[in-house]
Amino acid sequence: MNANKKEKIGILGGTFDPVHSGHLILAQELKETLGLQKVIFVPSATPPHKEGFYLSPARDRMMMTQIAIQDNPDFSLCDLEIKREGESYTIDTIKELKKLYPQQELYLLLGSDVLEELSSWKEPDKIFREVKVAIAIRPGFDTIDKRNEYVKKAKLIPISGLNISSTEIREKVKSGKSIRYLVPPEVEEFIRAKNIYKR
Repeated sequence: MNANKKEKIGILGGTFDPVHSGHLILAQELKETLGLQKVIFVPSATPPHKEGFYLSPARDRMMMTQIAIQDNPDFSLCDLEIKREGESYTIDTIKELKKLYPQQELYLLLGSDVLEELSSWKEPDKIFREVKVAIAIRPGFDTIDKRNEYVKKAKLIPISGLNISSTEIREKVKSGKSIRYLVPPEVEEFIRAKNIYKR
């Protein structure tokens, strides 16, 4: 790598309740397309948009994410939001990560399903000023409103990711259906062993 060229790091946040194969494919495809050196997974503690919505304990979501990415040296886990008290705001996490990686070029990695809610995020314009934003056009969420102001500011990247949702996985576990192939085998084993989503 050119010594004068900045290292590129991707930031992928989410509740990861649970982390699934769609998240992993999205991270891998964006890493390769954008030429990122690594992708940091950031499980959120209390996301403002999930108010009134039950979340599994942070330690379980952290552990599932760690298990899912452990065999990929280009993926790492960050517990900034879990350790921070109060609601998890993306702009606050970005500010902290910029302090940790002052010489690197940071990319916020998003799925196209969040485009409609971006305007309601805390300081969305500042997010786009602080880091580069890449939006993965996911199957099932590929209808993009070109009038959306943030579409023009972001780098749009079509991916071949799977149309999987964490909600669907939780429902399958509750109803006793298989989640094989939807999550890594070790994550499925952890969910079964801890009896997550059966409560």
